[in-house]
Amino acid sequence: MQSESTGRGMMAAGFILGIVLLTVFFSDVLDRQRNPNRDPYSTVQAGSVEVRLDRNRYGHYLASGTINSRPVEFLVDTGATDVVVPADTAQRLGLVRGRQGIARTANGNVTIWATNIARLTLGDIELTNVAASINPGMRDQEILLGMSAIRRVELLQRGDTLTLRQFQ
Repeated sequence: MQSESTGRGMMAAGFILGIVLLTVFFSDVLDRQRNPNRDPYSTVQAGSVEVRLDRNRYGHYLASGTINSRPVEFLVDTGATDVVVPADTAQRLGLVRGRQGIARTANGNVTIWATNIARLTLGDIELTNVAASINPGMRDQEILLGMSAIRRVELLQRGDTLTLRQFQ
């Protein structure tokens, strides 16, 4: 009787452990599909630095990087004039609100504040003194990597890969 009860307990514990391990495994798989560029691959050549980004399962280029040495996620957005940071993320990063303005977005006009990013990195690409906007209306945590940063690198898209090249 005692042995049978112990066996059932062990089977239940094994089942629960299996569910936990599967959850952790598939959570990582889904996160890699959402952001396949958690550690962007860089190549450094004479006179240039290249970072290759893979398109995610939704067709976007999402990549991990840093702002002022703090980890963030960027969503490449050639339609955004500036790098656009959600307000709560800007506060966490210590970005200072500058002059207030209005931006026209896909969701209509929104109030934004100008700011400046001292140092932005994506792989081995490093940009300094980057114009940015703080947008309190953004709910996602991804930072839009807009043209104030993108115009400082060369873009090449082939298939599902986007290559960013910074000339030094």
